[in-house]
Amino acid sequence: MLRPPETFATARLSARRPRADDAPAVLAAYANDAEVTRYLAWTPYQRVELLADFLRERAADWERTKTAPHYAWMLCLRGTDTPIGSIGLMPDGRKVMCGYVLAKKFWGRGMMTEALRHLLDWAIAQPDVDRVWAYCDLENSASIRVMEKAGLAREGILRRWHACPTIGPALRDCVVCSKVK
Repeated sequence: MLRPPETFATARLSARRPRADDAPAVLAAYANDAEVTRYLAWTPYQRVELLADFLRERAADWERTKTAPHYAWMLCLRGTDTPIGSIGLMPDGRKVMCGYVLAKKFWGRGMMTEALRHLLDWAIAQPDVDRVWAYCDLENSASIRVMEKAGLAREGILRRWHACPTIGPALRDCVVCSKVK
């Protein structure tokens, strides 16, 4: 089973496993922001307790051995321990999907591209991984740029693939990008 490093660092970021006590900082930084969550599968969190439960589950994923884990890291500015975003890998056999979110205050600075490139390079270098991929809403042009700048190639459009509850209940079209061996 794929086992990524529990921490990593890039030029400007450090990444570590999530903790339930991250919830107040995550809520304040991005998890309650409707603009940040606009194209995501979840609506903005209103209660810190629910977010703490989610983070507790992501932390527990690191210990799972029988089910496919969702490896999540909290992204912090290098030299700090306060989350400004999150990135994750979801292994599925020889394929690995990536997902990410970043506080609006840090958009447009290349930080998520930096983190995604690091994990993409790590994952594709693993002998048991043939494909690393990600998707985002067709209207989320900034996220499409992040994927492409990180080294993922656009493959096409997944029609009616993903729901964005902040926008509405209808399934939406998504761009899918990947890197393969």
